[in-house]
Amino acid sequence: MEEKEQLFYGTTTVGERGQVVIPVEAREKLGIKAGDKLLVLSPKKDMLVLAKPGEFEKHFEHMLAKAQIIKEHIKKAQENL
Repeated sequence: MEEKEQLFYGTTTVGERGQVVIPVEAREKLGIKAGDKLLVLSPKKDMLVLAKPGEFEKHFEHMLAKAQIIKEHIKKAQENL
């Protein structure tokens, strides 16, 4: 059985200057080091995501490819109606 990636690393508190601390387990697992740049995204209301720019780009390209495959299946299904 494959080990699933841990998706929850704990909680953090926003400081007075808007800073948050990323839990050490998450930093170690994701290879985040002091000085690294992270993208700050809000995919929907009340949700915030931090991502390494290169990794987010890879994920986004993967999702676009999957969306194209789904679009092609939909088109074929509609043609067969």
